[in-house]
Amino acid sequence: MRYLNFQDLQSKLGNRSRSSVYRDIDAGRLPKPIKFGARLYWVEADVDAAIAANAG
Repeated sequence: MRYLNFQDLQSKLGNRSRSSVYRDIDAGRLPKPIKFGARLYWVEADVDAAIAANAG
């Protein structure tokens, strides 16, 4: 299982802005992050599944 930090997530989404990414998270189009200490991470498989679900 691979975890993405915010910069990795932005790159995977085509370098979208921070506000655009969080808007998609709030709307449920992207999975919520997991918090490790003070940092946020996303499970890459969950992000890939959300991208595939929203692409169709």
